[in-house]
Amino acid sequence: MSRREILSGFIPKSDFRVFLATRPDVILVEIVGTQGSTPREAGTFMLVAENAMWGTIGGGQFEFLAIRNARELLSGAGGAETMDIPLGPEIGQCCGGRTQLRFRRVTDPIVSELEGRRRGEADQLPEVYLFGAGHVGRALAAALAPLPVSVTVVETRKDELANLPAEMKTLLVPMPEAIAREIPAGAAVVILTHDHALDFLIAQEALARTDLAYIGMIGSATKRATFASWLVREVGGDPSWLGRLTLPIGGSTVRDKRPEVIAAMTAAEILTALSAYHPS
Repeated sequence: MSRREILSGFIPKSDFRVFLATRPDVILVEIVGTQGSTPREAGTFMLVAENAMWGTIGGGQFEFLAIRNARELLSGAGGAETMDIPLGPEIGQCCGGRTQLRFRRVTDPIVSELEGRRRGEADQLPEVYLFGAGHVGRALAAALAPLPVSVTVVETRKDELANLPAEMKTLLVPMPEAIAREIPAGAAVVILTHDHALDFLIAQEALARTDLAYIGMIGSATKRATFASWLVREVGGDPSWLGRLTLPIGGSTVRDKRPEVIAAMTAAEILTALSAYHPS
């Protein structure tokens, strides 16, 4: 499965085993085929219990029909093991495509199948490295936590790593710039430490590479100009490297500078860059 497919059809990070642990009778609803324009892709699934659900296959009337069918199967009141649903005027939707669904009662082998799929997809998730876990770093970590990426937070300050989402990987190192040389190809790098000089060193190492999907640094137009001057005049960096640096991060459309807002806008930038870098 390609990284673009993972980005578009990602299994949510929340553990479906928690959902299943308190619900012994559950139907797995899975998209097994699509034609034309559809809200989700083949492989996407949801779990339906009598009074609760986990995940989504796309919402709308299409999902409502699937949930109703799953609950009919649960209650023994009928229901079909497969459905072929046109996503058009027949059901009050306008996607225009078709989606085929399969319905299975969840058993231990099916749980193992879903866990295996999740592990396989997790191994292929694009990597994001956050340098710095201050206010914006923590907000960005929280924004990225539910998304189809594997996040590593790099810090020099142990205390700053304490309040990150549980699924974050962390690295406590004295020289973060050295980590920038070791990041896997195709990763995204976001630089938002407490020290501008350290930001510059990390950015220099990241920009010296040509195999990263995204390199972003928190700051202003003034910081960009200062960094550009330092990179070219002080350390002999190539001026063309600056074309691969996103600074400021988060764009200029939304001017709200609260950490959570910057994080939301930057998360969108990262996903866009990763999808463009991994087009297959």
